[in-house]
Amino acid sequence: MIQNLSIRARSPLPDAPTLHLVVGLPGSGKTTLAKRLERELNALRFTPDEWIASLYGARPDQATLDAARDPVEALQWSVAARALTLGVSVILDFGFWTRGERDRFRTQAADLGAGSQVHALVVPEAELWGRLARRNAERPPGTFRITREQLATWCALFEPPDAEELVVVV
Repeated sequence: MIQNLSIRARSPLPDAPTLHLVVGLPGSGKTTLAKRLERELNALRFTPDEWIASLYGARPDQATLDAARDPVEALQWSVAARALTLGVSVILDFGFWTRGERDRFRTQAADLGAGSQVHALVVPEAELWGRLARRNAERPPGTFRITREQLATWCALFEPPDAEELVVVV
């Protein structure tokens, strides 16, 4: 069963921009959702895999991917934070696998005067693997090969939002 959970924290100001956090594992549909939100909300979208593919090519090796992710996400956040201060809503397609990471970004958004919204795509591991196996075979632009072992490791690390996290305290 796929769960698409979404919660919005009230913005400090009625017309404040919103930071949209797209939560999920590879193959859950994060980028598809982020692109839809980009169109619907007229927001600025940041998808790390697209930048990594532009900077390092369509098929970088695993070491390059691992080394590139944190600096690319840090750069994207610095631009996103500036956009939020300018009143532009932002979508971060980072995955946000842990509650601590989500809490940190929500706090940073609030410190900038922005609201935040979590969009969580929770998909069973078997379905994720089926999607990733198909994607691995096709390798569309901006996607990278993911092994079954990587997915299993990441599933063990993933902390989907629970009911307590999704309660808005105002």
